[in-house]
Amino acid sequence: MPHFHYCTYLQPPGTGKSYLAKAVATEANNSTFFSVSSSDLVSKWLGESEKLVRNLFELARAHKPSIIFIDEIDSLCSSRSDNESESARRIKTEFLVQMQGVGNNNDGILVLGATNIPWVLDAAIRRRFEKRIYIPLPEEHARLIMFKLHLGNTFHELTEDDLKVLAKNTEG
Repeated sequence: MPHFHYCTYLQPPGTGKSYLAKAVATEANNSTFFSVSSSDLVSKWLGESEKLVRNLFELARAHKPSIIFIDEIDSLCSSRSDNESESARRIKTEFLVQMQGVGNNNDGILVLGATNIPWVLDAAIRRRFEKRIYIPLPEEHARLIMFKLHLGNTFHELTEDDLKVLAKNTEG
């Protein structure tokens, strides 16, 4: 597995970022998949958050090939500002160190970061993500298929025309 960092830029919550990450993990069936959200990596104890980030990357290195999926990466790695906490700065610094791989071999590690607001990511973090994927909201035809899939075998009285009206009148 090549050493790349990907950042998926998505629209509003619920558009499938976790599903996409799971699909990538399924396709890379011999990889170890680590799925974390920002809340998993934040601790109230001094220095603990950085340790959690470091441990995550150490585990990924120990179980290569591996995929790290970080949901809502923007809440951990937003742009630096004068009024941010020292803890937030240390977390960002640890992410940068781990993603850069200085002194560590990051070959065989794929890092996926999902965000709804990519423009708030710290510039240094954004540069680490070499590939960026924009996933638009589903169009009408895709929404029709989604309605059918979600209904599945559930009993309902909706006709094909009803489903088409729903697909037409809904957004993304």
